[in-house]
Amino acid sequence: MDFVTGLPACDKRDAIWVVVDRLTKAAHFLPMCKKDSAERLAELYVQGIVRLHGVPARIVSDRDSKFASKFWRELQKMFGTKVHMGTAHNLQTDGQSERTIQTLEDMLRACVLDWGERFTDHLSLAEFA
Repeated sequence: MDFVTGLPACDKRDAIWVVVDRLTKAAHFLPMCKKDSAERLAELYVQGIVRLHGVPARIVSDRDSKFASKFWRELQKMFGTKVHMGTAHNLQTDGQSERTIQTLEDMLRACVLDWGERFTDHLSLAEFA
């Protein structure tokens, strides 16, 4: 799990939460606001991940304050999910997400240049690809 930030605001969203399944390499791109709370991320998580795939047995993420919050840890404890926090620049924990983010940024850039509109309009297409 990681975030793409620094995007132009679209419908009050200025970031993308990238969630990659390490086994299948399937990725989900959840539009969000970079100021969203851990509680809001929990809502997105249930709607965008748990609803489709069930509760993951294990989550690997960076040490973002949203993932390190007491609320997030307690939510994962309630779900029975093991949370592993990576260290900075550890390819085992963030390499796959970083590669996915680079591909996503390239795809969104091409879509917006070719078709215009907002980045949020192209997330479903990028996720499918």
